[in-house]
Amino acid sequence: MSGAAPREMLRVTGLHAFYGESHILHGVDLVVGEGELVTLLGRNGSGRTTTLKAILGLTGRRTGSVVVRGRETVGLPPHRIAHLGVGWCPEERGIFGSLSAEENLLLPPAVGSGGMTVAEIYEMFPNLLERRRSPGGRLSGGEQQMLALARILRTGARLLLLDEITEGLAPVIVQVLGKAVASLKARGFTVVLVEQNFRFAAPLADRHYLLERGRVVGQVPAAELAAREPELQGFLGV
Repeated sequence: MSGAAPREMLRVTGLHAFYGESHILHGVDLVVGEGELVTLLGRNGSGRTTTLKAILGLTGRRTGSVVVRGRETVGLPPHRIAHLGVGWCPEERGIFGSLSAEENLLLPPAVGSGGMTVAEIYEMFPNLLERRRSPGGRLSGGEQQMLALARILRTGARLLLLDEITEGLAPVIVQVLGKAVASLKARGFTVVLVEQNFRFAAPLADRHYLLERGRVVGQVPAAELAAREPELQGFLGV
């Protein structure tokens, strides 16, 4: 039915997360519909990256509820959560320096059907085709970031958790990544994006969740973005 809300891909309710004795998340609530792109906005230390890690079970202890594709995942180990179709692109990229770009690309196992083919990935990222035989450690920062994103597209993951993918990159690479993320959204992927670069995130997102001190303190739909941009700039301190 036209105008119907998208089916839920992810629902996080009352999520608390801990690193050792440190209590980082204090009851995060958010919902992401299938095919949506949402951002988690906030200053450094607000809990954005920890939210992504907690969704995947990569923090120490976590309590609350994280439902992925209708399945409660609190209590499941990270590899079981990944096999529900969750792809994780960490800020540190995790490229194996001694393996070629293509070997890095082919390394992760499938977590679902319908992953992008290598040919489709090279069409999205022509730089990786040119550099496919180069060791991962010889790639530029931008090429490594493209590879880190490309690597999860082959796996069949449909929920992509992307952490600071533009951090420290040249504007021309940021532009390439922006086109890639827009293309993934058009293909029906669901994306949760942690991003400090508000200009990059703003035109891509359906909604923005605002995080502060480990809690969601607000939500801005794309339709309200222009009117609330001064408020957001103040919130982000930019």
